[in-house]
Amino acid sequence: MSKIRKGDEIIVTTGKDKGKRGKVLRIIPDRLRAVVEGVNLVKKHVRPNPQTGTQGGVITREATIHISNIALYNPLTKRADRVGFKILEDGRKVRYFKSNKEIVDV
Repeated sequence: MSKIRKGDEIIVTTGKDKGKRGKVLRIIPDRLRAVVEGVNLVKKHVRPNPQTGTQGGVITREATIHISNIALYNPLTKRADRVGFKILEDGRKVRYFKSNKEIVDV
């Protein structure tokens, strides 16, 4: 079970996009990287391909960012927060914020 999952609201803790918030679009678990909406934008030069109908030019898209450079965003404290795991009475394993013991997964 991963501490950061697809669909989570995160905040960037280091790098050129420090302080930016975004939603996790995709996780690459074997490389410990994530693609976050609106974060780590790069320009990619694309060659036109008439067979597939793609147009050439320069496109802007999100590149991956290492998981160690992002943290889960806590809406109650409005800051980045660390995440832990605990098992509830009904046997479910859930994530919780370490600062205020609030459960992330509902």
